[in-house]
Amino acid sequence: MSDQYKALTRKYRPFTFDDIVSQQHVSSTLKNAIEANRLNHAYLFCGPRGVGKTTMARVLARTLNEVASDVDGEALNQTLNIIEVDAASNNKVEDAHRIREAVRIPPQTGRYKIFIIDEVHMLTKQAFNALLKTLEEPPAYVIFIFATTEPHKVLPTILSRVQRFDFKPISVPEIVERLNTICSNESITIDEESLHMIARKAEGALRDALGLLDQVVALCGTDIHYEALMKAFNAVSLDRLFELTEHIRETDSAAGIKLVSDLLQEGHDIQEFLMSLTEHLRNLLMARDKRNMYAIETSKEVKVKLHEAAQHFSEEDLMRMLHVVHEAQFRIRDAHQPRILLEITVLKLVKMTRTAGLAELLAKIDELKHHSSGNSDPGGGSTTRPAQTQGAPAASPEKKNPEKQVKPEPKSESAPAYVRPGLRPVVSRKPGKTARAQVNASSNGAASPQKKGAQQSQKPVGTDEQNMVEDDPLQSQSDSDKQLYLHQVTGVWEKFVKELGPPVPVRVKMCLDSVKPVDLKGRELVLESRDHFVAQLIEENQQHLSVSLEPYIGAMLKIRCVVKIGEDQQNQAEDPYTRFRKLQEKDPRIKTIVDVFGAELEW
Repeated sequence: MSDQYKALTRKYRPFTFDDIVSQQHVSSTLKNAIEANRLNHAYLFCGPRGVGKTTMARVLARTLNEVASDVDGEALNQTLNIIEVDAASNNKVEDAHRIREAVRIPPQTGRYKIFIIDEVHMLTKQAFNALLKTLEEPPAYVIFIFATTEPHKVLPTILSRVQRFDFKPISVPEIVERLNTICSNESITIDEESLHMIARKAEGALRDALGLLDQVVALCGTDIHYEALMKAFNAVSLDRLFELTEHIRETDSAAGIKLVSDLLQEGHDIQEFLMSLTEHLRNLLMARDKRNMYAIETSKEVKVKLHEAAQHFSEEDLMRMLHVVHEAQFRIRDAHQPRILLEITVLKLVKMTRTAGLAELLAKIDELKHHSSGNSDPGGGSTTRPAQTQGAPAASPEKKNPEKQVKPEPKSESAPAYVRPGLRPVVSRKPGKTARAQVNASSNGAASPQKKGAQQSQKPVGTDEQNMVEDDPLQSQSDSDKQLYLHQVTGVWEKFVKELGPPVPVRVKMCLDSVKPVDLKGRELVLESRDHFVAQLIEENQQHLSVSLEPYIGAMLKIRCVVKIGEDQQNQAEDPYTRFRKLQEKDPRIKTIVDVFGAELEW
């Protein structure tokens, strides 16, 4: 390198407002303020790195003092009227005092004395306070220009005394256009995809893009191609990413693992590969719809290729793949074996079931459900109409006599108020068919089969609604086939205890106020008590309790009571020495007192 060589970041630093890229909202405001002579005494330029904050401050200072164009921007600090201060290394109170002393001296040449303080957020609180009065009421010839990447660290008292301008990151097309102009001036041949690659890696900072271009020129010369650029950055090329996408489409796991092995042997970083793969999947998702092409920052040829590759996947597939890779990016940082985690991620992408197959499977399941419920009513239950008695004509709904119609019986209050969807409800027994009624009937003598048959033959034929109630298959099921739930028992438990009477003793009823149902295992109801005597009493009378509970839930249950001892009861049951020993184990300070001072427990 010759002595006259300058890095591109220094050589192409803007001299005028029009040269500054992508910050027209700031440039226009400052130019209008200069023309209208409405300059503020302090400005704050904030934004990400490499977007032109310090350059804008120098251009403003050059314009205000009308510095000749042959004076380089970096040489402005050598003039007496433009003073640049690096707050990162001059952040103490003494440095703020020196600035206050320099403010007293008027400009020697020019109209203004301008102080450019870079990285102003690095000043200490004491240094900010030392500048506060000077900043609020400076002399008419003084202008302060602050630049920072972290405006939230600047004191609010300072922010309230400056005019703030927020610089935005530079877009990829604007960086590409600027790099193309510089390459033409420097006689550098470079393809469009390489320019886009440099612009994307710069992440909105033009200074970083010029530094990357300098690095690529030093490695590849003035004739730059995309393959050489990938080697210079040690980045994964788009061809490899498209190749991996093809392996995923073909569900070829062996080829996917082979590709990962080749990339690692070539020295590619796993984290960088996952970042590139995430961006590639995101671009595929955007490229499925041509209306989203503006959101993809790449060349036109690559956009066409992305659109063609994206048609092999659904949006849901790409979203799931993007989620898997994005999650792996976070997990790879703490992984002890990053390669295995990367291979697992690739296998997930390859073996992942496509949404098209899932949709077909769901359609088959719906079709199977439809066929299996073909003879059911819309409510899901079979409502086959019972056969009518011979000789009785079928009464049409229009010819029914309203006076002879029998109203349906009201629902029993003991029926459960809630039935879980999709499960068979519990149907209460008809009055007169409870277990207690059966026991009483057996005590009076069982009816003969002939008598039962006579009673059945004399049963009148009622309306369709009555027949459907009597012939309900749910009511004809045995107790063992009915499904009960704990919430049905707890819903009627308070009413059951309140209305409980003989043959259950009064002392048992009083004990039931202190117990509660906690579990239902098949036909066994588990009650919980805190007293052994209460549990024993309930166990002795569990048969009477089961018979009394049946009308409320429509089924016989076996009742069992368990004892649960609370922590306070357990502590009372323990002797004082045991409790004191546990206190020592729980609190090391008590144990230290016992060991040092020989403390003992007194009765």
